[in-house]
Amino acid sequence: MKPLYLLVLASLVASGCVRTAAKTTPDAPPLDMPAPPPREMEPNDAEPPAPMPLVTEPARSTPPRPRPVPREQPPKVEPPKPEPPKAEPPPAEATKPPEEPPKPPSLQTTPATAEGEAERAVRASLSRASAALNRIDYRVLNADAKTQYDTAKRWIRQADEALRSKNLVFAKTAADKAAVLAAQLGGR
Repeated sequence: MKPLYLLVLASLVASGCVRTAAKTTPDAPPLDMPAPPPREMEPNDAEPPAPMPLVTEPARSTPPRPRPVPREQPPKVEPPKPEPPKAEPPPAEATKPPEEPPKPPSLQTTPATAEGEAERAVRASLSRASAALNRIDYRVLNADAKTQYDTAKRWIRQADEALRSKNLVFAKTAADKAAVLAAQLGGR
């Protein structure tokens, strides 16, 4: 039976080699491209529209400022200069430290009465966050918890700095974030 299978297999393999050319599809005739359409251009007889006139400027209600008239000053007669005294060191008391310019008033987003209440609320939130962080033992925290702890400490520091500079909006935001992080760490 084995020789029979080999004979059938050999005949199948040999029959595949009988044809010398592979089957191909016949070449199709080339496609005919249509001719381009003729160009018909009509002359433009219409005139371009006239430009729009500019809008006149409204009259100004404020009169022009008068220019100041320069004052005529009599020529100054300088007295003859005496000889300068011999070089003496200037007295130390004559030099004054420069005066500091007055600070501009700070802009407030909250009324003065509500400012005190907002500051107290921020300080209360900061104290809650600090108390919650003080109850946590930093040494037993894993790496992620230590990062959260450090971040909460930074929020507390930033909120305190914002309170000193009277930026109550940022101070409240930073204090709230510190309180949330401290509460999450305390719940572990």
